[in-house]
Amino acid sequence: MASEREYFDRSGPLHLTCVDWDNAHHRKSVAASLVQGVYVLEKDRQERRQGPDALALPWWTFFHFQLLRTLVDDVDSSIFGAIYEFKPPTSICNDTVHRSPCYVIAFRGTITKADSVSRDIELDIHFVRNGLHQTSRFEIAIQAVRNMVATVGGSNIWLAGHSLGSAMAMLIGKTMAKTGVFIQSLLFNPPYASAPIERIKDKKLKHGLRFAGSVVTAGIAIAMKAKQKKSLSFDPFAALSAWVPCLFVNPSDPICCEYIGYFEHRTKMEEIGAGSIEKLATQTSLGCLLMGALGKESEEPLHLIPSASLTVNHTPSRDFREAHGIHQWWKPDLRLESKLYQY
Repeated sequence: MASEREYFDRSGPLHLTCVDWDNAHHRKSVAASLVQGVYVLEKDRQERRQGPDALALPWWTFFHFQLLRTLVDDVDSSIFGAIYEFKPPTSICNDTVHRSPCYVIAFRGTITKADSVSRDIELDIHFVRNGLHQTSRFEIAIQAVRNMVATVGGSNIWLAGHSLGSAMAMLIGKTMAKTGVFIQSLLFNPPYASAPIERIKDKKLKHGLRFAGSVVTAGIAIAMKAKQKKSLSFDPFAALSAWVPCLFVNPSDPICCEYIGYFEHRTKMEEIGAGSIEKLATQTSLGCLLMGALGKESEEPLHLIPSASLTVNHTPSRDFREAHGIHQWWKPDLRLESKLYQY
């Protein structure tokens, strides 16, 4: 039986009858709704809801999008993504329409239903191990994005995702940025593969732990590069710094809240004159360095990104489900704080 959260007319952003594409709240709400559309597409498939019984359609048609195609996992045949095309009627008189995305490629997160949960959890584990890039789902997703970029250009595309889908979109955006293609990305509750230090209430303890981690990581990085006779002047973040994904996080969500501390710590290190240490530390992780010292290759953690527009939802959450859920991001009257972090 479908939950109320799957019905657009019961839980969707019905207040957005006219989208102002210059309005950050409107853009966020539309992108989140399109991600929810992917969730409901997969639930329609699992529940065998077709025709008038299907619930997914309004999640994109309300905003004048059309579904071009779905992205299907090759292991369990679940729908994990969708490509939407913006097709506004000619009758719309809106001066901001030309700033809307022509296409949005959206990815859902984990669904705890029997038909998809085992594959989704397997991918969650791959993420934690920094191995999402080695999965067939990622290959299907990035090939779809590359094909769209080749056809319509990266500037006409948005990426959007939630939770595991946010990690997928971030990996795709990061991969494309390394080739000089910067795609607008809206990432909801992106998972951070590290201990949630941000949940510690003692601010001095939090700063102390992060400062110690930065010093140790930077020290090992210097030693490793000196041993390998690599130039310390090379900054691998330079090629990525022009890509500025939009991250939407909730401080009550332990899965994504560490992004708050990750960026705030960089600012604090600059303020105390330790910016050079943090710049070196933020390019890699202690785990990667230790693996390198053992002679083993390790992919850099996904959360290591140079720039971002970070939006934090300070609206109180009743529980983890609400703090991590996609529905929070289109609610009106949210207590939001946004800040741009440029590397």
